[in-house]
Amino acid sequence: MRVFAVLLIMTRMISVKVSSRHQIAVPSEARKALGIKAGDRLSVEIVGDSMVIKPRQLAGTRLFGKYKGYWGEDPVAWVRALRDELERELP
Repeated sequence: MRVFAVLLIMTRMISVKVSSRHQIAVPSEARKALGIKAGDRLSVEIVGDSMVIKPRQLAGTRLFGKYKGYWGEDPVAWVRALRDELERELP
């Protein structure tokens, strides 16, 4: 019989209070852990009955490499082939 060890990492629950202007302050422990600085944008996502707040990434960072290989090994050759095909179809 194989025995699998499961490591449970317990994190300390941090709570915040919503102000009368519906604002919250991000606790310093969370800011330091996530590298959040003044002026950074955060993404808020509703998951079931929970709210997930994450540091927002720039679009370029989020999309970098997402479509790698979509156009084949050489995207320039792919575009040229597409143009040649379209030119053959035109009268």
